[in-house]
Amino acid sequence: MSDHNLQCVLAERPVGWVEPKHFRFERKAIPEPGEGEVLVRNHYLSLDPYMRGRMSDAKSYAEPVALGAVVVGGTAGEVVASRDPAFQPGDKVVGQLGWQLYGVTPARGLQKVDTTHVPLSAYLGPVGMPGVTAWYGLNRICEPNAGETVVVTAASGAVGSVVGQLAKAKGCRVVGVAGGAEKCGYVVDELGFDACVDYKAGKLKDDLKAALPHGVDALFENVGGEIFDALLARTNAFGRIALCGMISDYNSTDPYCMKNVRTVLINRLKLQGFIVSEHMDQWPLALRELAGMMAAGKLHYRESIAQGLESAPEAFIGMLKGHNFGKQLVQL
Repeated sequence: MSDHNLQCVLAERPVGWVEPKHFRFERKAIPEPGEGEVLVRNHYLSLDPYMRGRMSDAKSYAEPVALGAVVVGGTAGEVVASRDPAFQPGDKVVGQLGWQLYGVTPARGLQKVDTTHVPLSAYLGPVGMPGVTAWYGLNRICEPNAGETVVVTAASGAVGSVVGQLAKAKGCRVVGVAGGAEKCGYVVDELGFDACVDYKAGKLKDDLKAALPHGVDALFENVGGEIFDALLARTNAFGRIALCGMISDYNSTDPYCMKNVRTVLINRLKLQGFIVSEHMDQWPLALRELAGMMAAGKLHYRESIAQGLESAPEAFIGMLKGHNFGKQLVQL
């Protein structure tokens, strides 16, 4: 056990691309839990695209991270001390303790997890927030039927990889979009997608046309920009779109101008954005299904793991640039 707490705080608000200068590391005393609180030693930190938005002070669905405050983020770790009877030292837990080694939180902010059949890190990936995001967007917005074509962008990522596997289990034809031949090979050969389009190959429209001879019935959109625009043109009448992310624009000072928005009207599309934390009533059902698939060996995933909190800024920047393969974590 360390004798201090290391924290990564937001030093400056990024304009355009995030840089290491926007973060600062601080050493602090390990906090003591108060009544009803729990002290956790974090073992894994989740890095997710939504964090880029929280570093900005632009109006959004959640409050921005304050300058000088610990950067927000999901964590998985072990209880060190507890002043709540529901948690005991040694319990494995998942919470939102941010970019730091230790964190104190009210007990209601933690979820106790069983690592007998599911690794601790997976509770930040396929059996955690990304997995539930995939489950909710697919089942509650895309609502695919067997035989329909489902397209998933960022298909090799933490969310997209789960979306595709869930859609295949429903009997759909699933086409992914990913960056590079290696990621596309993984999407098809290991995750079981029917096809994957490499957007870096330089012929996006032609490749989408070839991969989607019968159009798109449901789209799970994580990327936005040119890829989303091209897919809108391939949608079928009454298609459904779950708008989960727009990562291509998160660091842009000149966002891509969509050209095919009129397709939403022409094809009478359902287009819905969503924030998974606003649907907590759905989490237990989603997590039961995801954990069951994981335990049965039917849910495959990959992790990119950086070592040490000091590596978090560079790993986060790399994730925004698509350098990660699967879920991006930091082992603390």
